Parts: sequence; structure tokens; C-alpha cells
Amino acid sequence: MPPELRQWLSQARLPWSARSARRIWNKAVQDGGAEAALARLEAAEIATLRRDDPLGLPR
Repeated sequence: MPPELRQWLSQARLPWSARSARRIWNKAVQDGGAEAALARLEAAEIATLRRDDPLGLPR
């Protein structure tokens, strides 16, 4: 697992599985590199948090 992904997972608000995180990471890295992958992981996490608690996060 890439160090950037490990770092992100260590600070994630949700308990991500390694498989899910790696799947998002691998696709995003191909499309735009590590920064794009981190942004996509962050967006996926925020979307999940909003879905689970729509009043808990600002839009």
C-alpha cells in the first residue's frame, strides 16, 4: 500500500477496508496521480458521511 494512502487511512473519519481504499486509489492514480487519488478518497468519505447523517456536515 502506498505511504500516502496509509497516511490518509490513519486519519480517515470512517473505518475503510484496505480493499475499498485501494480500489479508489488505483483508479484515481491512473486518472491523475496521488493528489487526485487523495481528493477522490476525501470526496468519497464526505459523500458517505453526508448520506449517513445529512444534517451533520455542511454542503
